[in-house]
Amino acid sequence: MGCFQSKNANVTTPPDHPSVQHTPESVTEDQVDHEDQVETENHVPCFKRFALRELYDATNGFSGKCVVPEGETKSLNVVYRGKLEGNGLVAVKQFSKLTWPDAQHFVDQAIAVGKLRSKRLVNLLGYCVEGGERLLVAEYMPYGDQQTLPWEMRVRVACYIAQALDYCNVQNQKIYHDLSASRILFDEEGDPRLSTFGLIKNSRDGTSYSTNLTHTPPEFQETGTIIPESVIYHYGNVLIELASGKHIPPNHAFDIIMEKNATLLMDSSLEGRFEKEDATKIVNLASKCLHNNPENRPDTGSLVSAAAPLQKLEEVSSHFLMRLPKSTVIQPNTLSPLRKACSRMDHPAVYEILLKTGYSDERAESDLLVTRKVQELVQTKNLGDNAFRDQDFINAIKSYSKLVRMMTDPYATVFARMSFSYLVAGEYDSALREAMQAQRCIPGWPTAFYLQALALWELGMESDARDMINKGAALEAKRIQRDKRARNLL
Repeated sequence: MGCFQSKNANVTTPPDHPSVQHTPESVTEDQVDHEDQVETENHVPCFKRFALRELYDATNGFSGKCVVPEGETKSLNVVYRGKLEGNGLVAVKQFSKLTWPDAQHFVDQAIAVGKLRSKRLVNLLGYCVEGGERLLVAEYMPYGDQQTLPWEMRVRVACYIAQALDYCNVQNQKIYHDLSASRILFDEEGDPRLSTFGLIKNSRDGTSYSTNLTHTPPEFQETGTIIPESVIYHYGNVLIELASGKHIPPNHAFDIIMEKNATLLMDSSLEGRFEKEDATKIVNLASKCLHNNPENRPDTGSLVSAAAPLQKLEEVSSHFLMRLPKSTVIQPNTLSPLRKACSRMDHPAVYEILLKTGYSDERAESDLLVTRKVQELVQTKNLGDNAFRDQDFINAIKSYSKLVRMMTDPYATVFARMSFSYLVAGEYDSALREAMQAQRCIPGWPTAFYLQALALWELGMESDARDMINKGAALEAKRIQRDKRARNLL
C-alpha cells in the first residue's frame, strides 16, 4: 500500500499540547467486557479503547507520510498506517471532526463491529473518542488494492468476500456501506479480506455516499436509503470488476450479460487464461445480484454456495497465486525469545540463548562425542566451548573449525556457534554458510533459520531474512504442537 500526502488530512493537536486538554469523552461500554475478552484462535488482539496519545505516537503525530489510500473513495476521513507497541502495524482511521458529534453513537457502532472476528475480515481492534477525535483501529493489511490478479485468485476473492458478507449477515451486521473492490485488502499470506471500516457509517446520518452514483443500487437512488439487499447489488459490481478488470456501470454490464455476450466483459489482460464455464457462472451470478428488484437478488448464503465450487486450486496458497514477495509483516505478539532477539538483531540476547541452550537440541547425538575415547576430540570441543563461553569468538572459530574437520558427523550446535562467532567478527558470508551447515545437520531446526536471518540482514538481504524468520517460526509452531500431542499421550 502506497503512502501519499492527503489534502484532506485532519490536523490533530498533540495530546500534550498546552493549549488543549484532551480528555476521554463520557461514554458507556456495557456492551463488551474488554478485560475478560480473550484473543481468538488466529491471535487477533482484544477489542479495546485506545488513548489518543497512543495513536498519536503510533502514527508519528498523524503524519501525512503515514497516510494510506483507502481505495478510490473520496472521503474526508483519513486512514493512517501506525505502529503500536505489542500489536505491530495497524490501520488508524480518523473521521472528520464534524461527522460524529455524538460520541456515544460512534462508540456503540464501533463496539458492535468490534465483536466480529473472522479470518475473512480486516478485524477491528479498537477505537478512540478523546479531544473531539473519532478514531478506529484495525488490523493492517500489507497488500492493498491489486490491479492485476490471475483468474484463480479472482475466483478466490469472490468466494472469500461472499463468506465475509455471509458471516456479517449471520452476526446481524447486514449493512455494508460503499462495498467495492477497493474495500478488499490482502493480508501477509495474500488472502483477501473485507475491510470492517465499511460496516460503520461515514457520518452520524449515513447519508454521505462516496461511490459514483452510477454504481449505486436503484433503491438508493429512489429512496436515499440502504437495505441489506443493496449490499448484494454492490457485490454484483465487485464480480463485474473482478471479471472485467474495469469499472463498468451495472446497467451496461447487465445489458451485455442479457445479450449472451458475457465473454465481452472478460479482462483482456487474462489473455484467455480462464475456464469459460466458470467465467460464465461468475458473470451470471453478477447479473442476479444486479437485479433491479431487491427481492429477486440472492442472499449471502446463496452467494457462498455459488462461488465456493468455482475454486479449483484451494490447496494452493494465495501467496503463491499472487506471486507476492517473500517479505511479510512480522507480528511480534507470538515471538519466541530467540525469534524476538533475531527479529530485533539483538546479538547479546542471541548469544545468551545459544549459550544457555547448549547442545540440548542434539538429543541422543550429543552423547556420541562424550563416549568417544579420542582425547584430542574431546579437548578440541572443550576449547571451543570455553572460548565461546568467554566470548573469545576468534579462538572459538579456530577450535570449532578444527573439530568439524575431525568429526565424521559434526553437530548442528557447533555450526550454530561458529555462525554466531563469524557474525560478531563481521564475516557475514561465513556466518550464513555455517548457519546453512547447521540446517543440513538438523533440517527442521529453527535456530539454524534464525541465524541465517541475522546473516542475511547484515548482507542487506532483508526480504530473504524475513522469510527465514517466518520459516523458523513455523517450525517452532510445529514443534510445540508435536510436543503437546506427545504430552497428551502420557
